[in-house]
Amino acid sequence: MAARTADIRGILTKNLSVTALFMALILGGIIMAVCGYNPFEAYGAILQGAFAGKKAICQTLVQATPLIFAGLAYTVAKRANLINLGIEGQLYIGALGTSVIALMPLNLPMGIWLPLALAAGMIFGGLYAGLVGFMKVRFGSNEVIATMMLNTIAENFVEYAVNYPLKEEGKSIAQTAKFSEALWLPRMVDKTQLTVAILIAVAACILVKLLMDRTRIGYEIRCVGQNLQASETAGIRIGRVMIISMLISGAIAGLLGGTHVLGVDRRLIAGFSSGYGFDGIAVAALAADSPIAVILSGIIFGALRAGSMVLNRTTGIPTEFIDVIQALIILLVAAPLLVKEILRIKNKKSEKKGGRKG
Repeated sequence: MAARTADIRGILTKNLSVTALFMALILGGIIMAVCGYNPFEAYGAILQGAFAGKKAICQTLVQATPLIFAGLAYTVAKRANLINLGIEGQLYIGALGTSVIALMPLNLPMGIWLPLALAAGMIFGGLYAGLVGFMKVRFGSNEVIATMMLNTIAENFVEYAVNYPLKEEGKSIAQTAKFSEALWLPRMVDKTQLTVAILIAVAACILVKLLMDRTRIGYEIRCVGQNLQASETAGIRIGRVMIISMLISGAIAGLLGGTHVLGVDRRLIAGFSSGYGFDGIAVAALAADSPIAVILSGIIFGALRAGSMVLNRTTGIPTEFIDVIQALIILLVAAPLLVKEILRIKNKKSEKKGGRKG
C-alpha cells in the first residue's frame, strides 16, 4: 500500500507544471469552443502577437519582465512556507521609494544615481514586506490577511502622493514630473519598451537560486519551508528566517516597482500596475517555486499577455480567456498537490492503525 502511494505521488509530481500548462491550453480551447469561438484562431493570434517577428518578441519580453520579478518575489516567501499576497502593494511602495530619490535634485552620475534609486525601491519594498513578517512572528498575525490589507494602504498612499506632494506642477493628471534622463533605464531595442530590466530580472533569479543553494540563510529558508518542527528542533530561529524571507521577497517586489517607473513610464503614475503582483502567483505556480524556472514561466505568461493584444485587435474573441487560462494553470497545478496531501494523510492514518494493532 505504501509503495503504491509512493508511485502515485511520483507520477503526480513528475512534469507537473508542463502537464498543467498543456491541460490549461486544451481546456481553455474547449471553453472557447463551447462559448462559440474558434480556439485555433485565438491561439494563432496569440502566437502571432507573441513571437511573429522582432517587435512581437520584444513585446513578449516587456510583458514578461514584471512577471518574472513578481513570480520570484512570491517564490522566495513560499520557500519559507509564507504566502505573500502583498506583492502588489510592495511594488507600489518600491516605486514610491525609487521616485523619491529620482525627484531629488542630486544631479549625480548615472552609475551612482540609478543604482541608488533602485536600491531605495528595494529598501522601501523590503521594509513594507518585513513589517508583515515581524507582525507574524511577534503577534502571530496571518500573513495572508495582513498583506492583502497592506495592498490597499500602499495603493491609496501612492495615489495620494502623486495627487498632492509629488504631483507635477501645472498638470491635472495624477503623476510626477518626468525623471532626469540620467535615471532612465537603457533601452535594449530602439522604438520598444524593452530595457535592461529584463536582464536585472534574470540576474535576480540566478542570485536567489545561489542564495537558496549555497548560503546558510538559504538552507534555513528551505528547511523552514519543508518542516517547521524539524527546523525548530535543529536550532533554526524560525522567526528570524520568516522575517528575512519577507524582507527579500518585498525587496524583489520593490525592485519591480523601481524598474517599471524608471524603464517604462519614466515617472510615477497612479495605478500603473495592471495586477503584476497577483499574476506573479500564477508564474510561481507554473515554475513549481523554482527561481530559475520562474524565468521561463514569466516568458510564457508574457507571451500570453503580448498575444492578447493581437487577439483583441484582430479577432472578436474576448481577451478574458487569457485570465481563464491563467486560472486553469493554477488550479491544475494545485489539484495534484491536494491529492498528494490527501494520500499522505491517509497513509499516516493507516500507519497509526497498523501500529495500534501491533
